Amino acid sequence: MTALTLSSATICMNSPLTVGAQITVPTAMELANAVYRGIEDHPVRLQNKLWQGEPFVAGGASRPRVGLVEDFQLTGDVNDDGVDEAVVILWQSSGGSGTYLFLAVMGRADSDIVNLATAPIGDRVQIRSGRIDDGKIELDLVQQGPGDAACCPSRIVIRSWTIGARGLTESPVRVSGALTPADIGNREWILSRFARGEAAPESPEITLTYRQGQFMGHSGCNRYFGQVKAGQMPGDLVVGPIAGTRMACQAEVMEVEQHFLTALENAFKFSYLAGKLALTWRVGDVFNTMLFIPGDPITDSGD
Repeated sequence: MTALTLSSATICMNSPLTVGAQITVPTAMELANAVYRGIEDHPVRLQNKLWQGEPFVAGGASRPRVGLVEDFQLTGDVNDDGVDEAVVILWQSSGGSGTYLFLAVMGRADSDIVNLATAPIGDRVQIRSGRIDDGKIELDLVQQGPGDAACCPSRIVIRSWTIGARGLTESPVRVSGALTPADIGNREWILSRFARGEAAPESPEITLTYRQGQFMGHSGCNRYFGQVKAGQMPGDLVVGPIAGTRMACQAEVMEVEQHFLTALENAFKFSYLAGKLALTWRVGDVFNTMLFIPGDPITDSGD
């Protein structure tokens, strides 16, 4: 049995597996510029992770787009040929509010990269994690349940696919629960981004954990804690005042810490993006999203 668990902190995107001198797994660059089928009504070739079609209206800005989801790749032998394949996720948008996800299996035919199979995942589905287990592709997802608005999925599911002569076949969906803030608490999360285009410093490391109705962790200089509970819609958060220890550190560290605590105290929504935890925050008229990569698992996360 081969089991590979998704971790956006450890996935190797640039180091293909090799047998002798022969590369057997498509490289990150090859995947970012490969031809994919089964998404549009014709094959699309990505250029640096993106394909763009012609505008729907001449001179208009709205056009079909297909892109490779960054920081997600599973590697394993999914078709029992003794050679590992790469499994990636692509997104497709036609200019509206929906963003559809697709699962693609990529292998080699001689020296060429080949899209062996593609399957739809759904609109605005959130990826929590994924793995390849004994040739079966498994994804831990958040997707729409009965009565959910498209914006706000509430159902946590495990979906799995196997590949055969007719492409990817999906097994029955396994429902594992409803989305609550407690689902954040199965591990420590490490801050990687304060906002779009604003990376968090590698040191000091800023962490977040959910335990027994509280957020807690290390904010750069101090330990912090504060109440958190679910809001009205799936994924909504209500974060109480944040308190913590009162150590003093260098000015630049204290500035980073205050930046994080202000964003955290004003977080109002959580979701998952290709294995990362996303906390959306609002301060005045400014909206943005912090991203956290998964760290060490925690076994006693609380209720």
